[in-house]
Amino acid sequence: MMKGSNILNLRFNQDQGCFMASMENGLRVYNLEPLVEKTHYDTETVGSVASCEMLFRTNILAIVSGGSHPKFPENILYIYDDSQKKTVIEIKFASAVKAVRLRRDKLIVVLLNRIHVFSFLHPTRELFSVETRKNPKGLCEVSPLQSSHKQVLVFPGHKLGSVQIVELSTTLQSYSSAPIYIQAHKNELACIAINQQGTRVATASEQGTLIRVWDTTTRNQLVELRRGADPATIHCMNFSADSDFLCCSSDKGTVHIFAIKDTNLNRRMSGLPPAIRGTLGKYGDSQWALANFTVSAECPCICAFGPNNSIYAVCFDGTFHKYAFSTEGICHREAYDVFLEVDDDDDSF
Repeated sequence: MMKGSNILNLRFNQDQGCFMASMENGLRVYNLEPLVEKTHYDTETVGSVASCEMLFRTNILAIVSGGSHPKFPENILYIYDDSQKKTVIEIKFASAVKAVRLRRDKLIVVLLNRIHVFSFLHPTRELFSVETRKNPKGLCEVSPLQSSHKQVLVFPGHKLGSVQIVELSTTLQSYSSAPIYIQAHKNELACIAINQQGTRVATASEQGTLIRVWDTTTRNQLVELRRGADPATIHCMNFSADSDFLCCSSDKGTVHIFAIKDTNLNRRMSGLPPAIRGTLGKYGDSQWALANFTVSAECPCICAFGPNNSIYAVCFDGTFHKYAFSTEGICHREAYDVFLEVDDDDDSF
């Protein structure tokens, strides 16, 4: 949370067409195109909210209490149905809930040292749980698409800087298969992202200078991307729907856009003589963002792709930004608003 802000957490839904603002004074859900408030709950209803996960564009919300005046214990997960205006599922855990992820058929709950996987929504029963490395940020992502796509769950592995991959479609009630790991970084992980199809995972460490993209089947590194030279805290990463691009945002207030499919679009130190580039080692061969823009200095935000090569940036200072980018690396702002002040909309999700 930013100093002076009531926002504790921001999160996009699975199709990145809505976002949730978990706040000291309740919860708000917004549509992105157009930017309108879809629903909100005040402190009398939900208290202060640490995080919220929305199931696509349904009325189902997973709510975790937190902040300075929570109404419920932080170790209880509430599944709320906005259409019925009531809690439909309540699950108590041994420790505080750090994060929640939803698929149409799975509910994933992240604790400090364990992840629980449930069937969802009817019936809701625990399928298995797995012990994890200490995970105070609740890092965990799951591929959202159904049908023939891979059902992949990713989270920090036991080894420092590693990612563990679980194929949910082949894991039933017991977790007995040998763990699958990717040794992604030398430092603690700070951010993880998975594409819609479950075939790609992006990782960033607490150093925040490099982002690596991996194939979830072969576990091979596909590309290494450089966010910058100075350390930064990466708050959010997201793939485009077709996985051609990746965006990331950091505490520098800057959003970076990288090409994943056609990496020739990414910038390189092409202006330097080869002899000088050679002395820089891997740094000299780094792939830098093809485009970037700054929303507010030192303001963290979350970012995601919209239609027609557009990028949304939703910031903890309550501002909304929409930029368009070209493959030539040009960015221009298409929209700006203060989302906490936009009008509400009575239509359903």
